[in-house]
Amino acid sequence: MPLVVITGANRGIGLELARQYVVDGWQVVATCRDLTKSGDLAGLPGVEVRPLAVNAAESIAAFAAAMRGRAIDLLIHNAGTMGPDPARQSKDEIDVAGWLETMQTNALAPILLTLALKDNLRPGAKVATLSSQLASLAENVSGGLYAYRAAKAAVNMGIRSLAADLADQGIILLALHPGWVQTDMGGPKAPVPVGDSVAGLRRVIATAGPADNGSFIAFDGRRIPW
Repeated sequence: MPLVVITGANRGIGLELARQYVVDGWQVVATCRDLTKSGDLAGLPGVEVRPLAVNAAESIAAFAAAMRGRAIDLLIHNAGTMGPDPARQSKDEIDVAGWLETMQTNALAPILLTLALKDNLRPGAKVATLSSQLASLAENVSGGLYAYRAAKAAVNMGIRSLAADLADQGIILLALHPGWVQTDMGGPKAPVPVGDSVAGLRRVIATAGPADNGSFIAFDGRRIPW
């Protein structure tokens, strides 16, 4: 039975990922920052819920220690933040502390956690990081969301570097855009139901091969320009 690790799985896309993978017969290790706020995740039969604050080095180390000796087939970095209020990551105001926190969570944490679990990854394992179309330099014609865009662009570069460095182990790394999804983060006006987004993400992950290593792909299979 293959094993998937999903971060930030107590709601939204992460929760739906856990739900769909366990229904499909996978072993699922799902994490959330605070187990007392795991919500519906705690009620999913067959899902192993573990604490993990991705922006804390000691929490990453503790999680890696707890996973020692367990082979991972798929690691999904879903935990993330939109960062400061949009008005405070704009031409009018920059929240410096908020920007740094956004970088820690969205850009640095997926790289650190992947490296902490590197020995767990089977040859041929896949590592999928939830990025965003908003990270695309080529497609940014609307501005705004400076911290969020910068952090997602930064994690994309980290993924490209890891893709090159881990290629000799057969590990495939992907940066994935889930779409504008109907979650707490996406809001009620978002056009993509969370179930559709997750089903699409799973198709992209399942069909990705060595030629896709280090690619930036949307949930519907569209290649996103860097």
